[in-house]
Amino acid sequence: MINKVDKIWMDGEFIPWDEANVHVLTHTLHYGLGVFEGIRCYQCEDGRSAVFRLKEHVDRLFDSAHICQIKIPYSREEISEATLETLRINGLKEAYIRPVVFIGDGEMGIYVKDYNVKTSIAAWAWGAYLGDEGISNGIRVKVSSFTRQHVNISMTKAKVCGSYVNSMMAKREAILAGYDEALLLDNEGYVSEGSGENIFIVKDGIVKTTPKGSVLTGITRDSVMTILANEGITVKEESFTRDELYIAEEAFFTGTAAEITPIREVDNRTIGTGKPGAITKKVQELYFQAVKGGREKYGHWLSYL
Repeated sequence: MINKVDKIWMDGEFIPWDEANVHVLTHTLHYGLGVFEGIRCYQCEDGRSAVFRLKEHVDRLFDSAHICQIKIPYSREEISEATLETLRINGLKEAYIRPVVFIGDGEMGIYVKDYNVKTSIAAWAWGAYLGDEGISNGIRVKVSSFTRQHVNISMTKAKVCGSYVNSMMAKREAILAGYDEALLLDNEGYVSEGSGENIFIVKDGIVKTTPKGSVLTGITRDSVMTILANEGITVKEESFTRDELYIAEEAFFTGTAAEITPIREVDNRTIGTGKPGAITKKVQELYFQAVKGGREKYGHWLSYL
């Protein structure tokens, strides 16, 4: 259950949580055209709180809207400041933040001439998406029977509300089969991504991650690639098969919600030793230091409240 806070930002105003509602004929509810972001705020080592890579998340929100031909009725600066103020007004030191831009009520049908664009930002306290146990010891993953949407089916570089039905079906299938998370393949049969995460594998000291083709270009993915490069670890954007994943020495998911989550098993096949490997643990250490202000070289990634 979500931990309620006092206020949600909606269309320029702060509304009490229980009053932040929409009409049953909200267009996005019926047809799925809307865009959103997932952002995290962390309490840093010096006691202050900071949003991790706020600019990049806001830029991706606006890019997603542009791809979908939705004009957000606010500037990037206004959305950024509203995000920070949502945290301040609710007294949140650490939080998950969900901006969403959607089409309101007024017209129905597949084609709408004039979009009634609505914007909201909510934030709440939320721990490890795949569980503290998963962060520490790794999770069990199932390759899904559902294929990741590809570039001629949907806009894979936009974080579109309706696109996540594909992810929801894949994750539900995995959970009901007794696993922790799903892994989707692309339309050619190569590993694509999790239901809401990018994936990395390690073999012979070299790290691979899926190329940008079918995947959402994750901001945590980019952060990890930067951290690896700065540590002198080779990282390649290169397609790989599920059996290459089976024989990897390490594997881990990345994402704003998932953070850095090790994968210990895929399709009942142990990955490496079945425990988080050296590179995975190094990435976790450096990433959590970065988001909490413990690495000066990554200080530009933080927007303090």
